[in-house]
Amino acid sequence: MWVYAISSRDKNYIYVGLTQDIAARLKRHNRGWERTTKFYCPFELIYKEYHPDRASARIAEKYWNQELEKKNSDS
Repeated sequence: MWVYAISSRDKNYIYVGLTQDIAARLKRHNRGWERTTKFYCPFELIYKEYHPDRASARIAEKYWNQELEKKNSDS
């Protein structure tokens, strides 16, 4: 399971998620097929890390989302 971060090329927006297939997921984001990100297209992949199972990937996803929230609140 992959934890990934994508950044909007046009707006100040970063999304962190998890998936089995990063390439397919990035295509879905860039085609506007994901409700949470469709207004921020297009995206580029800025980070990825592999986890052996969904549970550990979910923990990492939550961690990265908390870090982004901290960074945004400090700005």
